[in-house]
Parts: sequence; C-alpha cells; structure tokens
Amino acid sequence: MALCMGCMQEIGDRRFCPECGFDNAEKQQAPFLPYRTVLANRYIVGAGIDTNGESTRYLCYDKQTGDIAIVAEFLPVGLFSRAEGETEVRVNYENRLVYNKLKDDFINYYRVVADLRELSALMNVHNIFEENNTAYVIEDSEDYIPFEEYVERSGGSLDWDVARPLFMPVISALEALHKRGVGHYAISPKNMYITSSGKLKISGFATENERKRGTSLKSQLFSGAAAPEQYEVAFPLDDITDIYGLCATLFYALTGHLPKAAPERLKDSRLLMSTTTVKKLPPHVVSALANGLQVERENRITDFDELRSQLSVAHTAKAIQDEISRTASMNISRSEKEQKSRNGMSRVSIVIIAAAATFVILGIAGAILLMQNQNPFLGMFGGNQNATQESTLSTEWTGPTVPNYVGMTYEEAVKAAGGSTGVTLMRAYSDEHSDSYKEGVVMAQSPAAGSKVSQDGNIVVSVTVSKGAQMRELPKIEGQSLDQVSSDIAAQGLLASAEYSYSDKYAEGRVIGYKNHQVGDTVEYGTNITIIVSKGKEPTATTAP
Repeated sequence: MALCMGCMQEIGDRRFCPECGFDNAEKQQAPFLPYRTVLANRYIVGAGIDTNGESTRYLCYDKQTGDIAIVAEFLPVGLFSRAEGETEVRVNYENRLVYNKLKDDFINYYRVVADLRELSALMNVHNIFEENNTAYVIEDSEDYIPFEEYVERSGGSLDWDVARPLFMPVISALEALHKRGVGHYAISPKNMYITSSGKLKISGFATENERKRGTSLKSQLFSGAAAPEQYEVAFPLDDITDIYGLCATLFYALTGHLPKAAPERLKDSRLLMSTTTVKKLPPHVVSALANGLQVERENRITDFDELRSQLSVAHTAKAIQDEISRTASMNISRSEKEQKSRNGMSRVSIVIIAAAATFVILGIAGAILLMQNQNPFLGMFGGNQNATQESTLSTEWTGPTVPNYVGMTYEEAVKAAGGSTGVTLMRAYSDEHSDSYKEGVVMAQSPAAGSKVSQDGNIVVSVTVSKGAQMRELPKIEGQSLDQVSSDIAAQGLLASAEYSYSDKYAEGRVIGYKNHQVGDTVEYGTNITIIVSKGKEPTATTAP
C-alpha cells in the first residue's frame, strides 16, 4: 500500500497526490524524521505539521487500526543532532544530563494529558513510547477547523451565547491539568481547534520549560495571549498564568482581535474593545475579562472556579445596589483604587459591574444618563471611550476617515487605533511575506486609508502584518559562541541544530561554520540550518612505554 506523505491517502504509483497535491518524491529535511519512517513497528511517519523549541509534530498512519494520527517527537532545539536520512537522535556528551531531564519532563507531562483523555477539550493521547534515543506521543487526528478560521467564518467574532458553551469545557480541562500539577501556558487562538461535532479542542501542548524565558529550551510564547510573567526569566508559572491566556483567547473570540502583547500592556493596560462589542456583551462577561486580563498578577482572577463563576453568574441587583451606594459615598484615594475588593476583583472591575447593574436597575433612561456623566470602562477599555459619549449625545455627522496604518509596526498601529475614536483594529488571519516591509510592519489594510467612517462612528480595520522577506541571508557565525549564533539565526526567522566536530582553529564551544551552507547564502524563512560547533582540539593518542 503506497501512501501519500502529505495526507496518508492511498496513491498507488503516483508521485503527486490527487487529493492534496503533495510531491511524494521529496525528502523530509534533517533533523526531522525521514518520510516513511516506521515507529514502534506500527506508525508510518509523514510530513511535519509544526515545530517548537521542544518537539515536532508529524502526520502518521497507524498500521494496526488504519487510522490517521499525529505523532509528536521530542526534539529540543540546540541539544541534539541528526543527519539527513537517519532516525537516531545524537546527543552531545555535555548536554546529555539536560537532555535526559527534559525528555523525562516531556514524557511525564503527556502521561498526565493521557490520563485526562475523557475531558472533551483535550486532544486524545493514546500512546507514549521511547525510541531512537528520544520520546514519542501519539494523538488522535480528527477533522479540525483552526479556531481562527472558525471565528473568521463566523463574521470575525462570536456572540457570547455561542462562545460560552465552547469555552466552559476548556476551563474544566485546564482546571484538571493544574490539579495534576501541570499547566498548558500557551492557550491562544493558534492552539485551539473546532471539531466536526462543534467542540473546542486544546492543542499545542508543551512542558513549562518551553513556555517561559530562561530555560534550556528556546521558548515559544504567543503574543497577546502570553501572560506578563512568561516574559520574565524563570518566573514560576501557575493557574493564574493560564487564566490570562484563556481570557485573552476568549477576548479574541468575542472581539476578533487579541489584547496587546503583555510587555506593551505593562505600559498601557487598556483593552481595545469597540463600543458596539461592549454594548452587546453581558456586563458580567466584560467584567470577568477585565479581571482575568489584569497585568498585575495580584489583581488577576486567581482560580478557575472563580473564573467560571464570574463568567456564568451576574450579581444580584441588590448586591450591586449595595456596592454602588458604598462606593459612591467614598472618596477613593489612589492607593485604595489599587487594592483588591473582598471578592478578588480590582476597583476598576467594581466600577464596571456597578455600571452594568445601573443598566439593569434604572432601565434605559437611567443608562443614558449614566453614559452621559461617567464612562464605566474608563481606564480599562481604551480607544472608544469618546465614541460612546458621542453616539449618545449627538448624531451629527462629522465626516471622519480611516487613518493610515501601513508602514507602522503592528504595536504602533494598535496604539494609534487606541487614540482614534470608533476604530477597532483587527489583525488578519495570517501574516504574509513582503520584500518591501520589514517583519512586524503593517503592509496592507482594509478599508484603505481615507475611507469614510460610517455615521455611527465605529469601524473595524483589518491589517495584514509582514513576515519580512521570504528568503533570508545567512549571517557570519565563525568563531562566535553557540548561544550568540542561535540568537542571530533565530532573528532571521530560521531554526538551528548543531553538530560537533574537533577543530584546531576554534576553541571548544565556538562555532566552526555551516554544514551545508556558506555565509551570505539565502534560504527560505523557517528553514532548519545545521551549524558545526567545535569540540576543541582532537585528543592525541598516547602510546604505552
């Protein structure tokens, strides 16, 4: 039986698959497993799906069941080497202890995930084994739709009634993981999928070593969803960290865009949410998002049960009336505003809830009066505060136009949109390569700059961000340290793996050069480059007298 390595469908003697178009004459580039490698005398390995600093996932075919599955291979960047065509992982002598510790962490982590397979939000892990001096995990493969694509197909955002049943099982799954002593720490739209049965599934599993700075692995953090503490070196991660990522992903589902990256939010913590979105969401949901996305950990929701409660139940009218009366009679000092209330929420969240309750208690007339005198989201949700008042106080057309964001970095564009009344910035589903715009710079927008904003003063602007040039030039590396070279190559959007060799010219740990390339060569973005690292001078054999 001849299988296509791109989709695992039978293709006979064809080179190009009629189903997916994959060229089956190609070879899988080292250090990744060669096509058609058989693992555990059962799983036929196909094309790579994705990779991070800890592991690589491939499509595979289960000869025993006839099912298509996914195999994750432990491949810690910088700690191993594997030549093209080989399956055995070679570990440098000086890295063997670190490598084995990380491999044990990887295996133990997935054992926990496998034990929780009954939870609907977790990928089903049904086999873990060691082979080729590394470890493998087999996951089920279903017909999944990437969550970002699902949201895009749904008009760019989800209603709360749609999002709620999707996310509640995810809360339970994360809660169960943390009770077993592990977390996910990379909950983001890119690691979520919708099944054919309409359930939300978590993917992108990795140990804590991969999800924070300062470990032996090259960290993979998802901008906008990674919590501030993940950017600190070796900061302990916990359930509060995953609560941030989950709330950021829910924020994306409800608004169509992620919050700003955590380092930016430490300078300006506002969340960009359009007036239209705020109006259509239940007030207690807006409040829960505000509390779950606090940049200061001590102000954030502290456990999943509290998050579930805040997302599920609005406070009673009497309780909120009491809170309104209490807070209205107090002259709140700056220090008091920074303190948490008794239920763990920040003062700004209490103001949000108080405003929401006023809508319920006073009715439409009272709501309008409140909006005229005080914006309850001031200081938390930026970029549309004036639009709220203007839409209430005046319907006079002022003729605003869409600003030009092309040429700005994405962070600069988000900041600029925050100062533009009525503009909600949404990042396109996928970034694109460009020879004209540097990586991270907005290369296109829709509607175009100068377009008229509708009379209600609110508009969503979709921006496409450049991934930089598709072809990258290899930098000079001879004589430099391995850490410096790895950093320089990563800055070019490339991956690096190392092989070791004796050298009379370069000291131990210094880079000799590229294995199959030369300085100045251009390679495609995302290519894995092999570099040769010196083991020092070759020992001289001694002869016994």
